[in-house]
Amino acid sequence: MSVVRADLRADLSGFNEDLVETATLCASEMVANAIEHTRSGTDPDGRVLRALFTPEPGVLRLAVVDDGALGSFPQVPGGCSEDRATAERGRGLLMLEALSLRWGTYPVVPFPFCADLGTTVWAEFSLGGGKR
Repeated sequence: MSVVRADLRADLSGFNEDLVETATLCASEMVANAIEHTRSGTDPDGRVLRALFTPEPGVLRLAVVDDGALGSFPQVPGGCSEDRATAERGRGLLMLEALSLRWGTYPVVPFPFCADLGTTVWAEFSLGGGKR
C-alpha cells in the first residue's frame, strides 16, 4: 500500500496539499477494498489499476479498477448509524462518500453478461481544495 500512496503523491505533486492527502486516503481505501473483495486480491495474477483525469474543469477523478467481483458490488453499508460508528470494518465507502464531491461504480465492460470482468470505483475531488 505504501507504493500506491507514494505513486499517487508523486503524480499529484504541485497540487493543493489537502487534495493530495484526501485523494491519497481515498485511494488507499479503494485499493484495499479491491484487494480484499475482488479477484484482484485472491488471484495470484490479480491486478489493481489506478487512473487520474479531469472529467471537467476544476474536478479531479480518481479511478480504481479491479479484476472482478467475488459476489457483490461496492455499496455503502446500511443499518443504524450507531452500528457504523463503532464497527471495526465496513466504513471505507462511507469515508469515500464523506471526503469526495461524488463517487460511484461501473462495470469495466458495460454488458450484463460481463459484469464479473471487473469494476471501476471512482471518486471526484475539487481541484480547489479536495474536500466537499
